[in-house]
Amino acid sequence: MAILDSKGRLFGKVSILDLGAALVILFVIVGIFLVPGSTGSVAQVSGTKPIEVDVIVRGLSVRDPQGLMTQFQEEKKTNVVIRNQPYGQVDIKSVRELPRTLAVPQPDGSVKELSDPRSNSFSTDMLMTLGGQATITKDGPVLGNSKIKIGTPVELEGTDYNFNASVIEVRVPE
Repeated sequence: MAILDSKGRLFGKVSILDLGAALVILFVIVGIFLVPGSTGSVAQVSGTKPIEVDVIVRGLSVRDPQGLMTQFQEEKKTNVVIRNQPYGQVDIKSVRELPRTLAVPQPDGSVKELSDPRSNSFSTDMLMTLGGQATITKDGPVLGNSKIKIGTPVELEGTDYNFNASVIEVRVPE
């Protein structure tokens, strides 16, 4: 009995084309599951470090700004959504209300920043420092599956509030 017959079958039973297709499928499965490459998703990178993120909130419409500030100080945590991807809870390290000011031109041509005389007590600006655990990659810190960089829009959500802020600084303490 010949190894290969006239119809291209091994030992008269299995076609060479079928055997080749089965080997290709087997190699693909081995390549996907058993031999990981050097590149991968962020989720495969291990090791997290604490980071601090400063976010700025401009023109937040709120009836009682001081009540909101005390809520931040009492709760000490907030939920964060980064680029429409929920991350989870982060610590609120500090919150500071920013004064409302105007740039006022002076007679000598200079410009001074003076407090805003208009009484709009329903709008506030805040600077918040948030803290959390981030994966540090070569492209920078990653919270959840989202890179966190200056200019990244974040959404802060709690029991009584839901508003947007913008990242203005990212620090990785040593």
